[in-house]
Amino acid sequence: MKKIALLATLITGAILLYSTKDFAPWGDPHSPASVHVSNVYIEKSVEQTHVPNIVTAILGDYRGYDTMFETVVIFSAGMAVIGVLRRPKE
Repeated sequence: MKKIALLATLITGAILLYSTKDFAPWGDPHSPASVHVSNVYIEKSVEQTHVPNIVTAILGDYRGYDTMFETVVIFSAGMAVIGVLRRPKE
């Protein structure tokens, strides 16, 4: 069972690493996130959210549901890892 889990983990990791080749280069000022999204957040976050801290405005107002569900996914992944790697009692 652990060999199957290890194989599944390695295959998933390889697929995820392979998919990173499509990412924009790190710090690229011409990437879509830098050109379109960042400017809107910087220019309009205080006006739209009435929160003076840009980071708090983005995480709390713009990406609130995303942040909440990321926490749920991380918790679920941790529980799955514990379930797969735990040793059964003898």
